Amino acid sequence: MRATASPPQYRDADRLTLKLSIVLPVLNEAPQLQATLQALVALRQRGCEVIVVDGGSSDGTLNVAQPFADRVIVAARGRASQQNAGAQVAHHEALLFLHADTQLPADADRLILDALSKGADWGRFDVCFGDPGGEVGRLPAMLNVIAFMMNWRSRVTGIATGDQCLFFTRAAFERTGGFPMQPLMEDIELSRRLKKVSPPACLRDRVTTSPRRWLRHGVWRTILLMWWLRLAYWLGVSPVRLARWYGYK
Repeated sequence: MRATASPPQYRDADRLTLKLSIVLPVLNEAPQLQATLQALVALRQRGCEVIVVDGGSSDGTLNVAQPFADRVIVAARGRASQQNAGAQVAHHEALLFLHADTQLPADADRLILDALSKGADWGRFDVCFGDPGGEVGRLPAMLNVIAFMMNWRSRVTGIATGDQCLFFTRAAFERTGGFPMQPLMEDIELSRRLKKVSPPACLRDRVTTSPRRWLRHGVWRTILLMWWLRLAYWLGVSPVRLARWYGYK
């Protein structure tokens, strides 16, 4: 997605009438996708648009998504590519990007539109680890510490991750070119660009995300890997090389 030379500017009255489009990039997420989409039914009833963008699933994800989404489209595999594709077909002027293993607070639409109507160009939620799909047992206490540190670091630095459910006005999203077409750290890079436009609205309301990645690979091992990848990225290592280190395919 290319940056626009002269992005539209919202008047105060325009911001008060913003509506929300929710974009979910998915790839083989059938087991947990239905619970995520069912949690959005009330938001759809209040006028939110739900767009599912599939990256080539082979497990029936498309069939699961169809009854619960306003649009289901297919895009080139990759979170950046899929999220940009969803933004391009979205009808509304406020955009939220939601992971398939994450659930929003019940009044997420009101919280987002309220923040944007008050002048924010973009923002994110606090995050906590939980059990969105009903498959995870008792969680390690260390995950609470990790969530606290993620939220604190984001609030201090103005950098947000996809787990925190990034949201934008379309004007801000397009002004910075959308998600950069890189296989890893696309959310970090977009946050860096947006920081130059305006600070994020850091909502203290929490989204609940699955700890499956942390439990699968081990909490401490995942912490060290995330620190290492983040440091390497700041030092200029290419996202393509980082993706290989991360095991992205």
